[in-house]
Amino acid sequence: MEIQEFGTVRMFPLGLSRDAREYSCQRLNQILADTQILYALYKKHHWMMRGPTFYQLHLLLDKHAGEQLELVDEMAERVQTLGGVAVGDPRHVAEMTVIPRPPNGVEEVPAMLSRLVESHETILIAAHDAASRTAEMGDDGTNDLLVSSVIRTNELQSWFLIEHLVDTPLVERHES
Repeated sequence: MEIQEFGTVRMFPLGLSRDAREYSCQRLNQILADTQILYALYKKHHWMMRGPTFYQLHLLLDKHAGEQLELVDEMAERVQTLGGVAVGDPRHVAEMTVIPRPPNGVEEVPAMLSRLVESHETILIAAHDAASRTAEMGDDGTNDLLVSSVIRTNELQSWFLIEHLVDTPLVERHES
């Protein structure tokens, strides 16, 4: 028996209106679902990595996955702090996410990295919008989480991935 429905908030004395808390929970849950998918993509690509930069990317993707998992926990706890219900069931996450599903097999390394960069951008667009709106509604805690953790982490991780996509040949070839 459910004791609280998903999408509802309990009244906690936090100095925030019900509307602000409901809005923050809804936006955080969407970003949380997308972040859980990004975490899973990082782990998949970590396992599937190949080629001359295998070792560096294998380690980098695992590091990024760990950082995304920390964000998952921070956002879920913020939703719960606001009196909401955090999206936690992977099947519910799959229904909610807006991040496209990747192929089941292995892609080329640039395709995997590009997929991660695109997923980061999806999350960043949502996080920037949600941060602005939560600030307008007076929810400084959610705004701080979005700006200080979600946005900064995703921007930094995107930068690291983008630098791996720079079109620089590893070996210079000379035609005879």
